[in-house]
Amino acid sequence: MNKARFRFLLFFDRIGQWAVDKASELLRTLYLLSELSSWALFLPFSRHKAVRPGAFTRNLLDVGLSALPILFFIMFLVGFVSALQAAAQLRMVGGNIFVADLLAVGMTAEMAPLMTAVIVAGRSGSAMASEIATMKYTEELDALSVMGLHPIRFVMVPKLWAMLCAMPILTLFANAVGMLGGTLIAIFYLDLSLSAFWRELTHALFIRNIVSGLVKSAVFGMLITVTACHKGLEFKGGAEGVGKATTASVVASLFYIIAADSVIGLLFYF
Repeated sequence: MNKARFRFLLFFDRIGQWAVDKASELLRTLYLLSELSSWALFLPFSRHKAVRPGAFTRNLLDVGLSALPILFFIMFLVGFVSALQAAAQLRMVGGNIFVADLLAVGMTAEMAPLMTAVIVAGRSGSAMASEIATMKYTEELDALSVMGLHPIRFVMVPKLWAMLCAMPILTLFANAVGMLGGTLIAIFYLDLSLSAFWRELTHALFIRNIVSGLVKSAVFGMLITVTACHKGLEFKGGAEGVGKATTASVVASLFYIIAADSVIGLLFYF
């Protein structure tokens, strides 16, 4: 009886410890978010110009331009498959043309920003986390502090600037590529004319959906950057710790992305 009671109490003790650890981690993430946001917002107007020369441009190319090929192939296939699955159902009821409406709404409001964020989190977010974890392991961050250079201002702010600029642009690109993939289905599978399909597609493009997608992309970019920086700073151990920090960054980023997507969707549609 005593053993059963001990195991019962131990079970709840572990749950409580897990909840405390997660709450503490969330508070540390929010603190980093506030600090990083304040630096990113006020640094251009501050006397402190200690940002590495070319850091913003280099990060922008890494996050944006380098991601275009993989984003093109994935979003083209997403638009292609989404239109194909919708067409298979709509053509049975004579609603071929409404594939354009479904593609326009689904791509601009949901699929393009979400898939772009997933790709960037797996590609650029993991690279950020591993870079910062490696800098901590090699004591580069401590060296910056000794030289009077704040690591957040010097290393992380350019990454946030680059992410906030790149994500909306990548999302617009993903919208265009996804709709291109759906257009092929409309022409070759549904036998729709290109002019009729694009006319219906443009009529279904609402400003609210486009704006919500761009807002989501900016929020996702901030979450990816903050999560990657936080996991990199929380790094412990050697080379194995760098791998764990990278994996934890991607997993946490995906969770925050899905949660933020749900919240922003509710704010825009209710």
